[in-house]
Amino acid sequence: MIKEIEEALAVLSIPEKAEFFPKFFKTGKGEYGEGDLFLGVKVPDQRSVAKEYYAKISLDELSQLLSSKYHEHRLTALFMLISKFEKTKDKAVKEEIVEFYLNHLQHVNNWDLVDSSCYKILGRYAFENQREDLLKKLSDSEEMWHKRIAVVGTMHYIKKGSFELTKEFVTQNLKHTHDLMHKANGWLLREMGNKNEKELIDYLNTYYKEMPRTCLRYAIEKLDEDLRQDYLKGRI
Repeated sequence: MIKEIEEALAVLSIPEKAEFFPKFFKTGKGEYGEGDLFLGVKVPDQRSVAKEYYAKISLDELSQLLSSKYHEHRLTALFMLISKFEKTKDKAVKEEIVEFYLNHLQHVNNWDLVDSSCYKILGRYAFENQREDLLKKLSDSEEMWHKRIAVVGTMHYIKKGSFELTKEFVTQNLKHTHDLMHKANGWLLREMGNKNEKELIDYLNTYYKEMPRTCLRYAIEKLDEDLRQDYLKGRI
């Protein structure tokens, strides 16, 4: 089965494709979409491959794919893991999947891999089982992608109208040195504002002067133009 999956995904690992992968599924000028022919081979859709195999593959077998040197293989493995988590009703199986995810974080040290998996698995599990300690432990880690997993994991909380954990993590990371961390913080604040604009404005009124510009720019993106300008001018 592993051989089948690797053959199905082999087209994603051809060196000539490096210029447009891993965003191969986003069609546009100079890019290819699933179903397109490239070097005479049909480009597969990772989600379709994941949907076909997730029910057949064990966690032990999945770890082989997740530890692949190819980004596209690891992303497909995470799509399978998400499907396993979402489809099962067994609490023990969910716990096993979460433990598997936490034990393989060394293979999720990439922004795309974090954003596509953590809040759908870890964030959902933490919210539904009151296990905020899992996310807080990652947020306190020295590893930047662990912090990002923690903050992005709070997206499920935002979708459920719970904002305190998101605000706690964003505040904790306002002084972080990496711009991609600020982007994640701003993105989550923007989503918080989409659910409850007053929550966002109250938070901004307290912290906006301390926010790195990237964080603030994303956070205010969906606000009215006049309000956005007020926050930007307040930084001058």
